[in-house]
Amino acid sequence: MTTDVQVPEFKRVYPREVKLGNGKTLTMRLMSYTDIDLVLTFAKDLPKKDLLFLRRDITDRHNVEEWVRSIEQGKSVTVISSEGDKIAGYATLHHNEALWTRHVGEIRTNVGADFRGMRLGSILVEEMFQLAKELGLRKLTAHMVADQKAARGAFERIGFTPEALLADHVVDTEGRTHDMLIMSYDIDGFND
Repeated sequence: MTTDVQVPEFKRVYPREVKLGNGKTLTMRLMSYTDIDLVLTFAKDLPKKDLLFLRRDITDRHNVEEWVRSIEQGKSVTVISSEGDKIAGYATLHHNEALWTRHVGEIRTNVGADFRGMRLGSILVEEMFQLAKELGLRKLTAHMVADQKAARGAFERIGFTPEALLADHVVDTEGRTHDMLIMSYDIDGFND
């Protein structure tokens, strides 16, 4: 795919290797159009409950193609962490072009079941901090269903704090409503 939009170039070097808490080494790289099939395989292997609250159904090729178009248009950036040809997890930083919120980015992350408990989620979020700084963003948010205790704990360990609770804001695939928790972090306070 090609685009007329200027996608930002980052100072951070990709691909590069990172070590997990268990000593396992993964490769981090920017997501591109060539990753669509790998993302679909990753999504197929996720537990069903992990797919309930994604903003986009990433088991659907069309939705993953839309995701890549968003990257190509410079609206978001996604870093994939992989072991060989297997995606271990990803983090996406969405930033808004609206004048009044152009300093805010939203982080979305997902880690495969085989790679949980190894600090990969934290490593990916920290990667998003660095890219957010390069983009000139000053505040990051993370949205999650309030009862996703593991996700909330992971973001709190990094320094995010609860900012808002929106009652019955999310509807799952079975029509049940859930509260949405919005957490935030001031990037200016993040150390390199």
